[in-house]
Amino acid sequence: MKRQLIRLTTAAGLAVGMIFAQAQTPAAQPNQGKAHQGRTAQKNYRKMAQARMMAALNLSPQQKAKAKTIFTQARETAKPVRVELRQNREAMLAAVKSNDGTPIAKLANERGRLDAKLATTRGQAMAKFYQELTPAQRTKAEEMHARFQARLRTHATHRAGTNG
Repeated sequence: MKRQLIRLTTAAGLAVGMIFAQAQTPAAQPNQGKAHQGRTAQKNYRKMAQARMMAALNLSPQQKAKAKTIFTQARETAKPVRVELRQNREAMLAAVKSNDGTPIAKLANERGRLDAKLATTRGQAMAKFYQELTPAQRTKAEEMHARFQARLRTHATHRAGTNG
């Protein structure tokens, strides 16, 4: 039960965090190419999913304000870690291209440490948000999480069946 609560909290936190992470994005430049278009589409999808989640949980204006504060703080805390992760990916690519195994192992270990920091920040934010929910909202969030997990399992099963 405790694991399910932690999973739900983490998933809900990520979803809510994504809602607020999309606050104000700059307009796309016309010459930025397909990679930017893909990121924009992902952001739009996350924004819509977050809006649906907020509506489904029927948050009060106070809860929405508190959630925004919680996830804005988490996003600011995570910003330097995301920069380090980007640098780590670039260094890993250079190490792979040079076929040098020593930096690859070191960079992989560093990547794990950075991923753990991000997961901790997101999980803590989600835990704070979860405490702001009423019992009925928590139940609804758990139901939404269970449906989401079922969809993930369905997609994973489908992919395994088509790739195997």
